[in-house]
Amino acid sequence: MKKTENNSLIEKLLNPVQEFMHAETSGGIVLMICTIIALAWANSPFADSYHHLWHTYITFDFGGFVMKHSLHHWINDGLMVIFFFVVGLEIKRELLVGELSSAKKAALPVAGALGGMILPAIIYFSLNAGKEGIAGWGIPMATDIAFVVGIMALLGPKFPFSLKIFILALAIVDDIGAVLVIAIFYTAEISFTALLIAGGIVILLILFNRLGVRSLIVYTITGIALWLAFLKSGVHATVAGVLLAFTIPASSRINTNKFTNETRELLDEFDVSGEHGNNVLTNEKRLTLVQSIESNCEKILTPLQRFEHLLHPWVAFLIMPVFALANAGVSIGSGFTEALFNPISLGIILGLFLGKQLGIFGFSYIAIKLGLASKPEGVNYTKMYGAGILAGIGFTMSLFIANLAFASEELLNVAKVGVLTASLISGIIGFIVVKFGLRKKLISIIHYE
Repeated sequence: MKKTENNSLIEKLLNPVQEFMHAETSGGIVLMICTIIALAWANSPFADSYHHLWHTYITFDFGGFVMKHSLHHWINDGLMVIFFFVVGLEIKRELLVGELSSAKKAALPVAGALGGMILPAIIYFSLNAGKEGIAGWGIPMATDIAFVVGIMALLGPKFPFSLKIFILALAIVDDIGAVLVIAIFYTAEISFTALLIAGGIVILLILFNRLGVRSLIVYTITGIALWLAFLKSGVHATVAGVLLAFTIPASSRINTNKFTNETRELLDEFDVSGEHGNNVLTNEKRLTLVQSIESNCEKILTPLQRFEHLLHPWVAFLIMPVFALANAGVSIGSGFTEALFNPISLGIILGLFLGKQLGIFGFSYIAIKLGLASKPEGVNYTKMYGAGILAGIGFTMSLFIANLAFASEELLNVAKVGVLTASLISGIIGFIVVKFGLRKKLISIIHYE
């Protein structure tokens, strides 16, 4: 019994996927609530206060180094850097030990993600080529994993765990694509001096890693310096978050065998060092043993895991909901129908809803049939297709790219209409397809098994 309890404790400490899923599920619900609040507020008699709040300017002055930006800008260029830092940590983890750690594991999500990025961009481009909305081609390429995980939770056992892993890995590849698109195509005029300083800071961070520096405070302070350099460089500041993440150490001080054996011994000793129910504060030996167990936990957890564990709740329950609150407020008035059928909005809707599902499923199906990848265990093609539809929920990342693509408030609002509409349709239709199957219709098309 004691061994089972110890194993359970170790599994909880060493299973970041379960923790990620739990936080994303709850965070997705909070995200939905904030989206509804933003839409209601922007269409209420208090709409002016909504827009006035986000355009309030906040100034920071550090001995002559002045930064004056709107609250909306601080959220999109400040708080979202932390979001991208966590995204970077997740990407690094998946590349090292997760679903992207080998060519065989990565083949299916990489194929699906490529299709889910290429086809939406082509659809958008075909509708907006030569028009004022052409800059928004990157908007329908994104997937919002928080919303998708929230819907997967609602589906319960109808959504197999292997399919969840596939869609999570696909979203990670999607995030890599989004970061590259932002860094390469949505960059302002470049300050090479600031970029050289940023490069020097990255080299310093890599040196810290090589020297075995494991202090979160050191990486945090240096990371802030990197963010400031990117703010002045012209390259979007969120790229700093991803670069910082890739310099964070991902190795433990002790291996899992040593951790397991030492922790079991400490727990056994703790068990015989006093009566059950006694306060640890009144038993000095037990207190010492608890501190030793805590020290072992810190040694087994890498700085990468510690940062993830520390920041993920803040991202899921504060940063993303605040971003939604600041960016999802679209006025649904007399001009809504016109905005809905604007080439920008249509490109986003068709790109996210049709482009995503056809691209993800089509590329994945081809990869499986060519023997380049294998179908997730216990998953049929219907559920895979439904997962592709769910990936059309672009929301957070799509709204973020829309803010970079359009300086015009009018064009940005049209893009927001497209993102919100596509995400809503993808969420509802994807839920129905996965839950109820629509299996017979698909069997005749793809000759399921």
